[in-house]
Amino acid sequence: MPAGHGPPEKMMFQLTLRRRGISDQAVLRAMEQVPREAFVAEADRADAYRDSALGIACGQTISQPFVVAYMTEQLQLQKRHRVLEIGTGSGYQAAILSRLADHVLTIERFRTLADGARERLARLGWHNVEVLLGDGFDVPPDAGQFDRIIVTAAMEQIPDKLQERLVVGGILIAPVGPHHGVQTLVRVTRTVDGFERKELVDVRFVPALPGIAREL
Repeated sequence: MPAGHGPPEKMMFQLTLRRRGISDQAVLRAMEQVPREAFVAEADRADAYRDSALGIACGQTISQPFVVAYMTEQLQLQKRHRVLEIGTGSGYQAAILSRLADHVLTIERFRTLADGARERLARLGWHNVEVLLGDGFDVPPDAGQFDRIIVTAAMEQIPDKLQERLVVGGILIAPVGPHHGVQTLVRVTRTVDGFERKELVDVRFVPALPGIAREL
């Protein structure tokens, strides 16, 4: 959709992101290209472009657009990058990442959400995203290493073995803190000497839990 055209709520959506400090043009373009209404519950479609989180199946949420854009911007993505996402949800964040990176592997512990996201992304024609039903705390060994890792659920601490999946120069973004309360968005950069950690902003995410959900 060219700038200046389309529904007024989508124009306001872009304006709100810019006003709140999102300045990376590639991120703004990706946020414009991905139809958020395709990733929310049918009953919430009228609110798809509001800057707020919305509930989805399995007691999970789709993050507010600003948080999606902010986390994406902090990843400093390049087209050659291979990205790991922990917590697929509806697939919205993975869809945004797919517009900016070479390949996205996204892991979801709820089968209902994994199947729904896989179908949705295929229907939209975005084939550089692989949706895996699995445990985000136990990434399959054969998945290899990643240029970027994004965690979209709250971890009380970032597991060492997840940080080890970063290549040197790689960046990981995750909300860290208590499961029920306020977390801090943390950016970890892998260097030749180890890991550099920077705290960014306070956020609220649903908890990241180990294992594959037995139901749903």
